[in-house]
Amino acid sequence: MSAWLWIVAAGAAAVGAYLVGWPAWTSYRSRAARDLNAERYLAWRGRAARGAARSDGEGLTGDERRRLWIAGALALAAAFCLVGFFTYA
Repeated sequence: MSAWLWIVAAGAAAVGAYLVGWPAWTSYRSRAARDLNAERYLAWRGRAARGAARSDGEGLTGDERRRLWIAGALALAAAFCLVGFFTYA
């Protein structure tokens, strides 16, 4: 395999990882920020739940978790192709 094919494959896998993973990560972070803002508002209005503070939120949804796993696999493939490029060249 040509060295250029290794670097093109690494770039394609890296771009794929970004395109798959970034929307899932931003939706998770925006949902967490929204939940925190709602909790702060309720505390300011005096209607916050008394007792133990709630956890960091619901966490990742199933779709977000799946997309982040796919993005991680693509990032790993990109790293593998990058190593292949450097060993071939």
